[in-house]
Amino acid sequence: MDRVDHQIVALLRENARRSYQDIGGRVSLSAPAVKRRVDRLERDGVIRGYAATVDPSAFGWHTHAFVELFCEGRMSGTQVREAVAEHPEVEGAYTIAGGPSAIIHVRAADTQHLEGALERIRETPGVMRTQTQVVLSTLFERPVMDGQARPARNSAATESRATWRSRGKAGGK
Repeated sequence: MDRVDHQIVALLRENARRSYQDIGGRVSLSAPAVKRRVDRLERDGVIRGYAATVDPSAFGWHTHAFVELFCEGRMSGTQVREAVAEHPEVEGAYTIAGGPSAIIHVRAADTQHLEGALERIRETPGVMRTQTQVVLSTLFERPVMDGQARPARNSAATESRATWRSRGKAGGK
């Protein structure tokens, strides 16, 4: 992916309904050239799909939590996924390093609904126990960076060396 691909992806992440013509105007390409790049990004799996971002509270899901799953023995990621995917309250599931086998993001209407969902998850074969952190407020959420805001490699070290050199020269060394 080159710089223009990163810009195209960033623009689509802001608004997936943006036209090829609009994107082209922002990245200095024709609409057909943008379409070819988007088609390639889709084919290469960089762009995996398009979706509407909705507010869960608009659907009555006002409570959410991050739940650590402690599973029996060597329960594989596939087995963990199968254990939690059937629960509509589970928004995401991730294998992690550390004590728990996985962490899941659960949404519910309220704490009673959350408690019921957790009880059902704990009844799943292979799940030994859970530990739950209920979210009190969301400070911010951010999509994955498009690569443009990544800090320069060794920028602090480079800046320190440049500062040291300039001070050395200024000090007559």
